[in-house]
Amino acid sequence: MKGGLRLAGFCVSCLILFSLYLLEAHLQDICNQYRAGAYVINWLDRSNTPPSPHGEITPGDKVIVMAKLEEEPTDWVEQELPDWQRAIYTVNPSPETRLNPDVLTTQFNKGHESMAYFTYIIENYHNLPSTIVFLHAHRSGFLMAWHVDAPLHDNVIAMRNLRLDFVQQNGYVNLRCNWNPGCKDSHRSNTHVTEQIWLDIFDGTSTPPLNTSSSTEQEFAGQKYLLKPAKIGAACCAQFALSRDQVRKRPLEDYIKFRQWIIDTELSDASSGRVMEFLWHIIFVVPMNNYVIVRSTDSVDSALGAFIPKSSDTSQAGVYISWEWRYLFASPAHTHFFVIMCK
Repeated sequence: MKGGLRLAGFCVSCLILFSLYLLEAHLQDICNQYRAGAYVINWLDRSNTPPSPHGEITPGDKVIVMAKLEEEPTDWVEQELPDWQRAIYTVNPSPETRLNPDVLTTQFNKGHESMAYFTYIIENYHNLPSTIVFLHAHRSGFLMAWHVDAPLHDNVIAMRNLRLDFVQQNGYVNLRCNWNPGCKDSHRSNTHVTEQIWLDIFDGTSTPPLNTSSSTEQEFAGQKYLLKPAKIGAACCAQFALSRDQVRKRPLEDYIKFRQWIIDTELSDASSGRVMEFLWHIIFVVPMNNYVIVRSTDSVDSALGAFIPKSSDTSQAGVYISWEWRYLFASPAHTHFFVIMCK
């Protein structure tokens, strides 16, 4: 009897210890994602809080594109970032809002922010400013904007420190430098971008998949093709910057096709948005001339895109100006073209 009680007690103790171990690992992962320690330090310091601008400021050759729900406040963009043009799309407009000529709206509320992002590109393809930044509607907050790397998770701080020259140099930059979540090994074998979804999205574009109706062996020499990599990763969470030239490396028809996929797919708003979240870097980086196709015979397990750079340049570059908190390194086969290194 006593032996049985001891065994039961031992099993319960092991279960408790194992549960505590899992809880600790989960909490450490959450703290890494949220940068909890840095947030607390910055919250106590407050020296990073930017003062509000004064006087009349003319917007420059740059724009912030945003998707918002009708009930979400976005006045902070105009108040705190008056030097930026604004293209803020209401994705769930009321009938009255849809009739207001001063309010931008999307045709459908689907694909999360991607519907607004593609709508802006389609509607402004021939009149784009030199720098386009795609942001979420929430400005800051530990829980709401945890994916913003700036102090206090504040997009105002991020935008005031964004290196526009770096955006122009690279064409596409993800505004999040933390690999967690999205780029860690355990995140790359995602179930969102299936083989069929890959084919449906890129078929009929300027970079079609191989072995589809828009790709033939006879055309191969003069055409870029996409071969779905075994793994696809992307730093969370669909906030990025583009140069005008980078956008135009794809024809307008590609963006119309991408948006139409979101409209037509049977996937939900959340699921279709998550698919696009894992594809932005592929959509915007693949058209670059210094990328070559990864064929099935290549021994490259690409976690960050379907193409690899011809250049082996692994020099570091910084997307932000004023704070230094993390370096992200990629292997020689996967350089910083797909993951922005911060310094």
